[in-house]
Amino acid sequence: MRQAQALARLIKGDSVFLTGPPGAGKSYVLRQFVHLARRRGLTVAVTASTGIAATQIGGATIHSWSGIGIRDQLAPNDLANLSSKDRLVRRYLTTDALIIDEISMLSGNFLTMLDQLARTLRGTDAPFGGLQMVLVGDMFQLPPINRDSSEIDFAFQSAAWRDLDPLPCYLTEQHRQSGDELAEVLHAMRDGSLGQTHLAILNSRIGMVPNGDHEPTHLYSHNVDVDAMNAQRLARIGGEVHTYTMELRGPPAIVEPMRRGVLTPDELALKVGAEVMFVANDQNLRYANGSLARVVDLSGPWPIVELAATSRRMSVEPHAWVLEEDGSTKAEIRQLPLRLAWAITIHKSQGMSLDAAEIDLSRSFTPGMGYVALSRLRSLSGLYLKGLNTMALQLHPEIFDFDRELRRRSDRLAEETDDILIEEVVTDEAVPAVDTTPLDLNLFTQLKAWRREQARTEGVPAYVIAPDMTLADIATKTPQDSSDLLRIKGMGTTRVARYGEAIIAVIQRSLNPPPTQDSLFD
Repeated sequence: MRQAQALARLIKGDSVFLTGPPGAGKSYVLRQFVHLARRRGLTVAVTASTGIAATQIGGATIHSWSGIGIRDQLAPNDLANLSSKDRLVRRYLTTDALIIDEISMLSGNFLTMLDQLARTLRGTDAPFGGLQMVLVGDMFQLPPINRDSSEIDFAFQSAAWRDLDPLPCYLTEQHRQSGDELAEVLHAMRDGSLGQTHLAILNSRIGMVPNGDHEPTHLYSHNVDVDAMNAQRLARIGGEVHTYTMELRGPPAIVEPMRRGVLTPDELALKVGAEVMFVANDQNLRYANGSLARVVDLSGPWPIVELAATSRRMSVEPHAWVLEEDGSTKAEIRQLPLRLAWAITIHKSQGMSLDAAEIDLSRSFTPGMGYVALSRLRSLSGLYLKGLNTMALQLHPEIFDFDRELRRRSDRLAEETDDILIEEVVTDEAVPAVDTTPLDLNLFTQLKAWRREQARTEGVPAYVIAPDMTLADIATKTPQDSSDLLRIKGMGTTRVARYGEAIIAVIQRSLNPPPTQDSLFD
């Protein structure tokens, strides 16, 4: 499927699984969708399965956004507690589309909990409460970590995924390793057709020595190897150490998970000559996440580095990683967007694009690790392979059948999907105006209290009286009589006849509260 076809499906409002090999343009389509959807007045929540991925796309982790956090199950009391959080309920009710990037690393159990919570808070039994779900990622990348079992809980095997049945938008255009032998190797790994020719290509890079002014990043499977190499290389350089301290703002419960997702260290120690990597994207496009550089001057307030790709010199100032929820800043981290780049773990390299890397795959310990490492590179010429074991070339067998079915369905979908013309979407005057009237949170709370008492009186679940989405619509439009109520989606003649008078009374009490005792004497 072409990028323009996938974008057309997203703009149409379909829930999709946006997938394809590295370099196929998933991030590009995602950015275009967010831009166009927001221009149409839609609220799009951008999240990712890990803190690292979240910082790269300027969003929050799905664990934080959803309110589920680190829970591994949602008991009835958990659902009741989360349902009482008005701000969380409002977030779910006012969101039109939810993006989850790096979906391969999200467990099926979490996706099922998210589905259950969304249905509860949005007051409807539609999958994910009727949200447009945009699941993004490549299932051949690293899978979710399950420390309690050897079984992998893939998101696509969950009941929530099956109920949603997202349309597969499998991008086939290649923009990273196009026309390169490395692309042939990666394609063969995905097809399960890796042969001697492909092994010969990889073996030809074993023992190759980098030449040039900038040493490539070293990718290791274990943290201990990464930390040891970076410390050793920094120690070899003479000169004064300059240390830059991370600044944290916000509640520890929010800041700490966020801090773990930021690749720059709490205390960044630099020397002139240190090899560094940028770990954020610059809004002015001077550098990107994964750009390599060398420190050339530390005499001023901020380091001056020389970019490996262009030899351009620039001053590096602190970058702000900000977590925003409901229009307000919840936490902020400020630090130089750099880390020592002689070495990094393969796990933390996921999502990056590198011009060159020296990779040690001799201690690969899980399927997919070699694929992730190799797919970070833009071309074979940038690959310097130190070692290779059998595990490095393995991918999870459960994914092959799933991937083949995805491609088949995506090809069929592409035949009936026209390319989108972005100009038409942006200037489309037929798009209905979006009601931007803010939800009256106080009225919404009072309506929920009335519904709770009514449900207790009738002995029925609260959603039978009226779904949350209906109450939110009432709290936004504040109808004044039965005819206004009939225009509210979800009310209907039966509900209006049964509860209309009581609802109007709640609205009137909220909008016209009785005077307080003190005010009688004003």
